[in-house]
Amino acid sequence: MSGLLEFWPPEASSYGRHVDLVLASMSVLTLALSAPVFVLIVAFAVKYHRGKAADRKHPANRNVWLEVSWAVVPFVLTFLLYIWATQLFSGLYRPPADTLDIAVVGKQWMWKFQHPTGQREIDELHVPIGRPVRLTMTSEDVIHSLFIPALRMKRDVLPGRYVIMWFEADTPGTYRLACAEFCGTDHSRMTGRFIAQSPTDYAQWLEQAGSNQTLAVEGEKLFRQFGCSGCHGPAATVHAPSLAGLYGRHVPLESGEVVLADDQYIRDSILLPQSQIAAGYPHIMPTFQNVLSEDQVLKLVAYIKSLATEEGRR
Repeated sequence: MSGLLEFWPPEASSYGRHVDLVLASMSVLTLALSAPVFVLIVAFAVKYHRGKAADRKHPANRNVWLEVSWAVVPFVLTFLLYIWATQLFSGLYRPPADTLDIAVVGKQWMWKFQHPTGQREIDELHVPIGRPVRLTMTSEDVIHSLFIPALRMKRDVLPGRYVIMWFEADTPGTYRLACAEFCGTDHSRMTGRFIAQSPTDYAQWLEQAGSNQTLAVEGEKLFRQFGCSGCHGPAATVHAPSLAGLYGRHVPLESGEVVLADDQYIRDSILLPQSQIAAGYPHIMPTFQNVLSEDQVLKLVAYIKSLATEEGRR
């Protein structure tokens, strides 16, 4: 892992190389458009600093095409650069379907990562190269910001909300990760390691790290422990929505709106059940705010997502 101060951090993904290329192109374009202006200012200041008599009897000849070109050419070049950068940025919000999903919780002052097969890490993140990875992130306290310089990626992590960041590392190595948002007295110590491995090494690491249960299995235990199955289980007598096949479906609400049952909707339904009430159901869902930790909520979300997968196989 490189030192804390890096003038040009190493690149661990094709996205990082594209970002560097955009930055270099913008720097070159800025220099090409601005340098002639400053050079001519200096040249004219030197040449005409004593003044010079000018014949103003006749208007100066104008070259319309020259005047148009020095407005149109810079506009076209900067607009093309804008399109390029916008396409690159928008790709951050379109993760592919076959991602490896890792849950992330930021808290003062550490990063907690949990893999779908149950392995947990603190201030370290192991990922395989050549496979898209999606981080579902939230915060337990204040605003944090996960920054991985080698990927050229940074994303704010907010309390009470899930945010997504996805990437595909392609260069094995150990790189730095940090919090890029001032989050308290020990903010500067909220750092860690991003470890990109070959698929074989990553599989070996998963085996060595060990885990008895996946996130979904742990979520199922919590589902029963906190009595969720009493209302949402298949044998429940209470009039409550069935969770089988819920994830990814559109849900009509009492207010007349229709929302997508994604990670955020499920989280809010657990912690803020009165905010979005499903149409046709009574207001009897209790809140689990200040009862469940963000880690536990992520496990419950993973379990409910697994119910949708099982329903699809039937």
